[in-house]
Amino acid sequence: MPDKFLYALTRPLLFSLDPEAAHNLTLPALQRAAACGLAKLLARPAPDARHVMGIRFPNPVGLAAGLDKDGAYIDGLAALGFGFIEVGTVTPRAQPGNARPRMFRLPAAKAIINRMGFNNGGVDAFVANVQASKFYQNKEGVLGLNIGKNADTPIENAADDYLLCLQKVYPYASYVTVNVSSPNTKNLRQLQGASELDALLSRLKDGQQRLADQHQRYVPITLKIAPDIDGEQIKNIADALLRHKIDGVIATNTTITRDAVAGLPHAEEMGGLSGAPVRDLSTAVIRCLKAELGDALPIIGVGGILSGADAKAKIDAGASLVQLYSGLIYQGPALIRECAAALRQPHA
Repeated sequence: MPDKFLYALTRPLLFSLDPEAAHNLTLPALQRAAACGLAKLLARPAPDARHVMGIRFPNPVGLAAGLDKDGAYIDGLAALGFGFIEVGTVTPRAQPGNARPRMFRLPAAKAIINRMGFNNGGVDAFVANVQASKFYQNKEGVLGLNIGKNADTPIENAADDYLLCLQKVYPYASYVTVNVSSPNTKNLRQLQGASELDALLSRLKDGQQRLADQHQRYVPITLKIAPDIDGEQIKNIADALLRHKIDGVIATNTTITRDAVAGLPHAEEMGGLSGAPVRDLSTAVIRCLKAELGDALPIIGVGGILSGADAKAKIDAGASLVQLYSGLIYQGPALIRECAAALRQPHA
């Protein structure tokens, strides 16, 4: 396929660059290609619609948040054939994130470590980018907007940041994701604790209802959780999701464990580990969540998907949809089509 061949040619060049520099080169190039119509030359997955959270997804393979934190490259990414696009994480105020270098490849493990730290231009700039995208203007597909808290906001005031972002992004989102699981913002994962999560979800659900009344439109909320949680924590999270009638859960974010990459260059760098080493961790969390939730709310599976078989394993474990990120870095955009083909429903 042309996209697979093209990526095989360009990957050595991209991998010769610092990972963040390669990222900052690739996304504008994708955006320009989409603007010129060149992206239409790429092979796209066949339609395979799924209805999840009351939303029609053209196919079940989405882009995970983190690749486009400011929502500045939505059109370029959408042209690759995703069934849905999630952008962010965005915070109320602009912040630079952590000091560079803050992203590291571990090619031997098909992995990435990042400690970006929610670097973004703030929610007002984010919303302006979303509004400017043709994807949004033409209602071309499903757009998830991922929200977080500023690094300098005390954890006891975190809900205020989430509510402010929810209010700002709500009119433009197909769904909103609440990120409480990045390991790169101090104490953020504390919000996954039983009492903290209960308080946060209660306020978010109240905010969602007020905004639904105001805009005469219900926008689902999903919660993105970490892979580094045990069975008891999963049970507590599932219970909170059900009690507060949250619309979905995304499993999972990056891991802070390093067992799978021990001894490799960069393995000891601080940050979240993604790619192949998180695959089994995230799938295990999905399986446990499914056991607790049943069919009460959907799971979006993400973490370590580098093949169609990996995507199918997430669905088999209980996910309704999947998302890609690090797999794109190692496999290129042909991975989207491969995963969609592996998940294609026989009757579709």
